[in-house]
Amino acid sequence: MSGVTTCLRFPGQLNSDLRKLAVNMVPFPRLHFFMPGFAPLTSRGSQQYRALSVNELTQQAFDAKNMMAACDPRHGRYLTVALIFRGRMSMKEVDEQMLSVQSKNSCYFVEWIPNNVKTAVCDIPPRGLKMSATFVGNSTSIQELFKRVSEQFTAMFRRKAFLHWYTGEGMDEMEFTEAESNMNDLVSEYQQYQDASADDEDEDDYEEYERDE
Repeated sequence: MSGVTTCLRFPGQLNSDLRKLAVNMVPFPRLHFFMPGFAPLTSRGSQQYRALSVNELTQQAFDAKNMMAACDPRHGRYLTVALIFRGRMSMKEVDEQMLSVQSKNSCYFVEWIPNNVKTAVCDIPPRGLKMSATFVGNSTSIQELFKRVSEQFTAMFRRKAFLHWYTGEGMDEMEFTEAESNMNDLVSEYQQYQDASADDEDEDDYEEYERDE
């Protein structure tokens, strides 16, 4: 939260705000579940021996080990990404790193949303660090987390475990079934956009054009 609100609290070369972040990060209303990350994640004792650079921060930020969600981004594709850098650094270097990441790992980014990595740079680093990066990713791999929750829920719901606590307060069993159905629909939607390609988008546009005629 501190990293995301940095641009609201400190001056920087390229500022961002929460409205911009929400607009850029959510391409479809239901797909608004983000994977946060932070770099550098090093022990306090070893910080002085690590040479930090924009390249190092970028590599760490996109590393699955630095994600603060229990899913692997390599199992999905990024719809959108936001990176908020803090510290004294060159905007040119930041832009070059973002282009490099997207070109070298293009299979992990959906091709039908161009320029889907947004950056912000704040001049004031966090206390005790020379520079840092906060990562916010909207990745289809987040469906792994929902699948896990759904499987655990199904196993417990089948045995009606703890259900009496909720029905005793006035809830209905159907509400749980609907919630499970909604979560499964969400997983399907993430998978649909993970499998989608630019060609599919073009075909849909062409079909709409034919109907209009």
